[in-house]
Amino acid sequence: MTTEDRVARVRGLLDSVRAKGRTALTAPEGKVLADAYGIAVPREELARDVDEAVACAARFGGPVVMKIVSPDILHKTDAGGVVVGVAGAADVRAAFCRIVDNARAYDASARVEGVQIQELLPRGQEVIVGAVTDPTFGKVVAFGLGGVLVEVLKDVTFRLAPVDADEALSMLDSIRAAEVLRGVRGQAGVDRWAVAEQIRRVSELVADFPEIAEVDLNPVIATPDGAVAADIRVILATETPKQRRRYTREEILTSMRRLMQPSSVAVIGASGEPGKIGNSVMRNLVDGGFAGEIHPVNPKADDILGRKAYKRVTDVPGEVDVAVFAIPARFVAGALEEVGRKGIPNAVLIPSGFAETGEHALQDEIVAIAERHGVRLLGPNIYGYYSTWQDLCATFCTPYDVKGGVALTSQSGGIGMAILGFARTTKTGVSAIVGLGNKSDLDEDDLLTWFGEDPHTECIAMHLEDLKDGRAFVEAARATVPRKPVVVLKAGRTAAGAKAAGSHTGALAGDDAVYDDILRQAGVVRAPGLGEMLEYARALPVLPAPIGDNVVIITGAGGSGVLLSDAVTDNGLSLMEIPPDLDTAFRAFIPPFGAAGNPVDITGGEPPSTYEATIRLGLEDPRIHALVLGYWHTIVTPPMVFAELTARVVAEFRERGVEKPVVASLAGDVEVEEASQYLFEHGVVAYPYTTEKPVAVLGAKYRWARAAGLLGGGS
Repeated sequence: MTTEDRVARVRGLLDSVRAKGRTALTAPEGKVLADAYGIAVPREELARDVDEAVACAARFGGPVVMKIVSPDILHKTDAGGVVVGVAGAADVRAAFCRIVDNARAYDASARVEGVQIQELLPRGQEVIVGAVTDPTFGKVVAFGLGGVLVEVLKDVTFRLAPVDADEALSMLDSIRAAEVLRGVRGQAGVDRWAVAEQIRRVSELVADFPEIAEVDLNPVIATPDGAVAADIRVILATETPKQRRRYTREEILTSMRRLMQPSSVAVIGASGEPGKIGNSVMRNLVDGGFAGEIHPVNPKADDILGRKAYKRVTDVPGEVDVAVFAIPARFVAGALEEVGRKGIPNAVLIPSGFAETGEHALQDEIVAIAERHGVRLLGPNIYGYYSTWQDLCATFCTPYDVKGGVALTSQSGGIGMAILGFARTTKTGVSAIVGLGNKSDLDEDDLLTWFGEDPHTECIAMHLEDLKDGRAFVEAARATVPRKPVVVLKAGRTAAGAKAAGSHTGALAGDDAVYDDILRQAGVVRAPGLGEMLEYARALPVLPAPIGDNVVIITGAGGSGVLLSDAVTDNGLSLMEIPPDLDTAFRAFIPPFGAAGNPVDITGGEPPSTYEATIRLGLEDPRIHALVLGYWHTIVTPPMVFAELTARVVAEFRERGVEKPVVASLAGDVEVEEASQYLFEHGVVAYPYTTEKPVAVLGAKYRWARAAGLLGGGS
C-alpha cells in the first residue's frame, strides 16, 4: 500500500466515523488503521451471530479471545465483554451469548454490532503503546509496562510524536523496568525492534491525523519473536484546538533585539508622584543609567523627572523600541492601539486585571490589537524586566545592576523578587531578569531563542507554571542546549494532570509526567525547587564541562566522604574505580591511618600540603574527570588557607589547559562561609554545611554536558 493509499483509506474511515457522530472507533475499525500503518495485531473476524462466531473460531484452529463490538462500550472488560481462551463450538456459543447479555446489562441502549473473534496470542511480556494529544506539547507517544501493571506501577515514558526508530528504541530503556524487557532470571528478552516499531508506527499515525485524540494499544504482547497488539482503542477529538500564532526565528530575534537592547523607551502612565507604579518605572530607568531616550507619556503632565512628557505616545518624536505600560487594565486597549499606529514593536504590560482575574475577553482584545499592528506583548501582570548590559531597569521593583552571564525568567512576580534577592545575596551577575506573567504573547520560547544568541548570556534559568507552546519551547531548547545550559523549574509538579476519558494512556499522561520526559528530551536541566534552580543558574557557568564520567572524592573527614558518595550516586554520577597505580600515588601523600580508594580520606589533621598534593594529583591524572572535595575545619588547615590553596592550584591547571569541574563541601565554624564564597569567585563551586548541594550542581552540569553531546550516553 502506497503512502497516498494508506492516508486515503484512513481518512475515509475517520470521516465516516465522524459523520455518524461517533468519537470512538470499534475494534474492527481500529484494525483498519492498524493494517494501514503496519501496526501488528492478531488475526480476527467479526461475528454477527452465534453461527458466525463458531465458524470464525474454527478457521483459527485453536483457542480464541472473544470481545464485544460496540461503538458505545469503550471499556469492554468493565462491561463483561471479554472472554479469553475459548475453545470448541459449545464454549464459543456459550461465550457469545454471555458477552452479549453482559453488554445489554451494562448498557441497555448500547449498539451491539457483534463479537470479535481473535486468535489467542502466546504468553509474553505485556506492554502498553499509546498516544495522546497533550494540551501543551500536542501529539505525544507513550510506552510502558502494560496489562494490569500499567495502572499499578505507572511505569511509562513519553516522547513528542512522531519518533524515529532510534528514539523509539530509547523509550524501552527509559522505564524503570527496562531490565525486564532485556530478560531476567533466565527468561529471554523481548524483540526490541518489534516493540520499537509498534511505537514508531503509532506515532506516525497520530502525527498524520491530528483529529485522532488518543490511541491505546494495551496490552501489546512482546515476545522474543515479535510484538503484537492484543487490543487497539482509538478516540477522535471533539474539537480542533486553537493554534497559537507562530513567528519565525528571524522575526523573534528582530523584535527581541529591540526589546532587550532598546535605544528608546516610552513609559505610558509615567508619573512624578512617588508611590505610583509609573513613578517607580521612571525612577528605575533614569537612576539605573539607561543611556537611551526615555519618553514619559501622561496627558496631565508637561515634565516628569526632568524629561519632557507627551500627551499621547503618538506625539513622541522618532522611533520607539519599547512601550512600558503603567496604567490601569481598562485603559490598555486604547493606548495599545496608539502604540500600534506609532509602529512600536514591543509593549511591556505591567498592569494586572486581565486573564488572571477572569477578564479573558479583555486579554483577548489586547492580543487581537497587538497582532493586527505587529506588536509583541510581554505580560500582562508582570513586574517588568531588567536588561543589565543595557543599564535598563524597566520595573517597579528594586533595581539590580550586577552584570553577568545568567538570564533569569519567571512567570510569577513573587518568584521574580526571590530571584532578585538571591542574586544580590550571592553576588550573581545577570544578563537579564524578565517577568512573563500571563504570557498573552511572548513566551519562554521567544526568550530562549534570544538568550541562546545573546553573547552576554551563558546560562538560562526559567521558572514556569505552564508552556503556551510546548513544541516551540522544545525547538528553541534543542537549538540552545548544545551551546549553553537551560535550567527549568516547572511549578505544579504534584498537581493531578488532566485525565483523558477514553484510554489507559490518557489517564497516565498527567501533566508532570509528560513535562518531565519531554523536558529531558529537549536537553534542559530540570530543577526540583526554586533554591536548586537559582543555585544551578549561579554555579553552572562557573564549572567547566566534564569530558568523562570518572568522579573522585578527596575528603578530610570519613563521614563527609560517605555522605558525598551517597550524593554522587543520587545524582547519577559515577565514582571512579581507582586503579592500583593511582591508589599507590594517593597513598604516598596521606598518613597510614588514612584511606585511599574512592573516597580518598586524607584525615582531618593534615596540613595544607596534603590537601594541595592530593588535589594536584586529581587534576594531573587524565583518567580523573571531576573532583569533589570534602573539607573539615581544623586549626592545622584553616578554611581560608584551604580555599586559597585550592583556588590557586585549580587556576594553575586551567592556565595549563587542564579544566576539570571541581566542587567542594566545607564543614566547620562560620569561617567556612567566607571560604566558600572565595572559592565560588575563583572557579570552584563550594558550599558550607552541606554535602548535597555541591554534588547536585555537579550532577546538573553532567546532565547538561550529556544533553549537549559532550559526553556519551543519554541525559
